Amino acid sequence: MPLVPKAARADRFTFGDLLVEATADIGTRPARLAMTVAGTILGIGALVATLGFAQTAAGQIARQFDAVAATQVVVEPASARTASGSQVATSTLPWDSADRVTRLVGVEAAALLGEVDLGEETITAVPVNDPSAPAVASPPLVGATADLLAVTDARLITGRMFDSGHELRGDRVAVLGARAAERLGVNRVDSQPSIFVAGLAYAVIGIFDEPQRRADLLDAVVIPLSAARADTALADADELVIRIAPGAGPQVARQAGIALAPDAPDSFDVSAPAGRSDLSSSVQADVNVVFLILGAIVLLAGGLGIANVTMLTVMERTPEIGLRRALGSTGRQIAAQFVVESIVIGLLGGLIGASLGVMAVVAVSLLQQWTPIVDPFVAVGGALLGAVVGLVAGGIPARRAARIEPVTALRSA
Repeated sequence: MPLVPKAARADRFTFGDLLVEATADIGTRPARLAMTVAGTILGIGALVATLGFAQTAAGQIARQFDAVAATQVVVEPASARTASGSQVATSTLPWDSADRVTRLVGVEAAALLGEVDLGEETITAVPVNDPSAPAVASPPLVGATADLLAVTDARLITGRMFDSGHELRGDRVAVLGARAAERLGVNRVDSQPSIFVAGLAYAVIGIFDEPQRRADLLDAVVIPLSAARADTALADADELVIRIAPGAGPQVARQAGIALAPDAPDSFDVSAPAGRSDLSSSVQADVNVVFLILGAIVLLAGGLGIANVTMLTVMERTPEIGLRRALGSTGRQIAAQFVVESIVIGLLGGLIGASLGVMAVVAVSLLQQWTPIVDPFVAVGGALLGAVVGLVAGGIPARRAARIEPVTALRSA
């Protein structure tokens, strides 16, 4: 009898044969397959959905916190206390301060303003003062740059705000706060009404209301800063008001002084909101933890379902396993067959579950008018996690199948 080469005696059971054997039995029992896959679908679907809902909810929470976050920075000249106890400014804001800071990242708009002290002069709606009329306090007069209403989120009731052209030319135009307009008897601007500031006529071109960040402007008359400098000898601006993007407060606070005075950045007092709220981050973290715990619980249930069904499959197929062992299959091959079968079932359930989880996040977000946020790695990882769950769940049944002795298995047939 000729000798058989060692290579010919090698195990001919290839990986392709393993896949065929492992998948051949999967579709023979559709009802059991559906029940087994259902557990994985629920587990992976719940995990992907919960992670997606956690990310979406975190995004919504961040937007809600950003909506109420302080988005205003105020820069004022530094001051020192004199011997008499009064505060004296030790620096001045450049007249082009608004232009300088608008170049900074995170700055959306900026306005330079200063309150004008008229002394004995008044603001009236008539050119001639009646000496017999009772004295009425004049509204405050504020010189400001053109972006004041944008910075303070004020709403124009009628007319318009003066622009950079008015500012450049020093035009005598004015916009009135709603209460100042009521006090001066001005309720419309289509007839080009005028008010008289220290005897000088200013055309009223707009009336505004609801300044969210400077409620005191409702009582004020606002004129271009250049006109205030020319007509009232305004010496210095009082403050620079900056509207910033949410979370940009610390950065703008550090850079504003450098932009205004590179040689003396500490010569200004900057009031800025903090960055992203710690409460916002804490709430987002709590939401993520809750959703992750729920997803892990459901995923564990799915894994146990795969393990139970695989164990039942091993018990039902004990005679078949014994026959395969008798025909030469090794315990390692038997174990590999059941492990691959569990992996295929887990992967199938993972693919379906991840798809359903993403669809659930998108559907709920659309119904709630949210922005759905699902990390692509979560969806892909969910499908692969199904295979991992199948591998872990099929490990113990596979080891049991590998230990079945052929004689014992055939006797129980």
